[in-house]
Amino acid sequence: MSLLAADRQEVVNFGCRLNIAEAEAIRAAAREAGARDTIVFNSCAVTDEAVRQARQAVRRALRERPQADVVVTGCAAELEAERFAAMGARVVANDAKGLAESYSQNPTPFPREGGGPSSAGVISNPPEMGPRLRGDTAYYSPALSGPDHARAFLGVQTGCAHSCTFCATVMARGTARSATVNAVLDAARIAWDRGQREIILTGVDLASYGDDSGTTLAALIEALLGLPIERLRLSSLDPNRIDDALFALLTEEKRVMPHVHLSLQAGDDMILTRMKRRHRRADAVRLTERLKTARADIAIGADLIAGFPTEDDQMFAHTMALIDDCDIVFGHIFPYSPRAGTPAARMPQVGRAVARTRAALLREANMRRRHAWLDAQAGRTATMLVERDGLTGHAENFAPLTLTAPAEPGTIARVRLTARDGDRMIAERLDA
Repeated sequence: MSLLAADRQEVVNFGCRLNIAEAEAIRAAAREAGARDTIVFNSCAVTDEAVRQARQAVRRALRERPQADVVVTGCAAELEAERFAAMGARVVANDAKGLAESYSQNPTPFPREGGGPSSAGVISNPPEMGPRLRGDTAYYSPALSGPDHARAFLGVQTGCAHSCTFCATVMARGTARSATVNAVLDAARIAWDRGQREIILTGVDLASYGDDSGTTLAALIEALLGLPIERLRLSSLDPNRIDDALFALLTEEKRVMPHVHLSLQAGDDMILTRMKRRHRRADAVRLTERLKTARADIAIGADLIAGFPTEDDQMFAHTMALIDDCDIVFGHIFPYSPRAGTPAARMPQVGRAVARTRAALLREANMRRRHAWLDAQAGRTATMLVERDGLTGHAENFAPLTLTAPAEPGTIARVRLTARDGDRMIAERLDA
């Protein structure tokens, strides 16, 4: 993290793609409020480590910029509001992070750690600060990332209606709420008008989009494809929510990229039951087989947790085998860490050292699978969206690419993949 000059605003993101999208709303709100010398930490609480990193960054900012207005928002701020306030930071609720009032008012003081006065406090989402209301129903205003990336992250949903035993998202984000289709289309037009040719739809529980308004994620995608969008990509999906309409779009629509990331979490049925997940191991294997049969170039990604409470060696082996059984080439793998207030935190723990060791083993297995998959890409042609550096980007199937010669940032280039270089493929332009 680098801290900017005293007359500037900085937003420091942790965690998910939804936070990336919401960061632009934070920047706009801070500008509207006329905030100066302000650092906003948009925090994550998916693991204890994520919260620890946020606390560490906040302490550093308070130490290095004692006159700055240090603001903490996001999921860690929701769960540990008074702790961040006690450090001397100002805390803004998730639902208030995109509102100018959050960066202009003087909240109730809290003492800094170690004593001493502070102007910090907690903005606990007073009625005038959101969430916005439509009739009697709270709704989500879509979050669009800024113009500084070739791809646009578009948050269309927040919160979750499920009760997975390991997750604190409901406490941090509230129940599931979706943006309206028209509001999402308006945001997508903004991204297209400023030259962003790929849009990534994101949300806390993206596949549940529309549950609160009578529509579906598939219907939203159909509406978006009525715009001149060239590439549409989806973030993590609950495998239990991929219905026939969404499956058809993932496998038949060429503008929907052949890259499906699944929220699998584990490969053992007993662990999935104790997690209160809504699918079983056979469901995940069957789904990935169907996807790859219908569209052979689809690349599979997955979220996996290692060392969940009660996980023994055999249970872990089932998750390890899932990497091959589901052909997972993009693994988002992390060791379980207990979140206070969740049912899993009260279950018999396997220990953090065991969880870290198992996570490392999963990452090694996934790396081997990914490298073999990348090696098989050599000689193939693809298109890549060129990032702002003019040299890097991703193929349709999300294979990371590096060009042998620079191209115009933000353009889509035809390339031939030649060889693997570590975790990336070298690509030669065919349309230079």
